[in-house]
Amino acid sequence: MSKTSWIERNKKKAAAVKKYAALRAELKAKGDYAALSKLPRNASPTRVVNRCSMSGRRHGYLRKFGCSRLTFREAALQGLIPGVTKASW
Repeated sequence: MSKTSWIERNKKKAAAVKKYAALRAELKAKGDYAALSKLPRNASPTRVVNRCSMSGRRHGYLRKFGCSRLTFREAALQGLIPGVTKASW
């Protein structure tokens, strides 16, 4: 489990991205990069990190399921993820 502060910081970044999305798109369309650089750094979508919804882990993140590989494995073995079965051959 990652620290709560990291998770909350990431939520703030996501909120800033959402707040400035329209303005960023408008400035990019105009080509006004001077004004674009005046926006807060956290308004850039590349600053938001994909994190596991259950544990907050950032490495080993599976986009399709929205969780890390470890929590995915645990949930799949318990049968919590529909359509996922353990492979056997």
